[in-house]
Amino acid sequence: QVQLVESGGGLVQAGGSLRLSCAASGRTFSSYAMGWFRQAPGKEREFVAAINWKSDITYYADSVKGRFTISRDNAKNTVYLQMNRLKPEDTAEYYCAAKWGTIVVTTYEYNYWGQGTQVTVSS
Repeated sequence: QVQLVESGGGLVQAGGSLRLSCAASGRTFSSYAMGWFRQAPGKEREFVAAINWKSDITYYADSVKGRFTISRDNAKNTVYLQMNRLKPEDTAEYYCAAKWGTIVVTTYEYNYWGQGTQVTVSS
């Protein structure tokens, strides 16, 4: 079992930055691939970024590539999402998720989810 708690969301102006954190419980955090997803009102949850257990493989959605960076610290059981040059269309609830084993980008393959943190980007 893995429990995930996101933090770091908030209100920011377009062009600004935020850093999301996701703290995980459990002793086997380093065995999990981690992902960030987001869901805007009236839209389906979508993939944002993912990272494998040893941080040598990362994937990004085209919409955030070059602006967002996913990273993790296995010693702290934490995964991060650094978001730069934010746009109003980045406004959404952001969720972190964990999946045992190999890295994937599909929502349904992640087993554990946090409660989410709201990111609002004003124009």
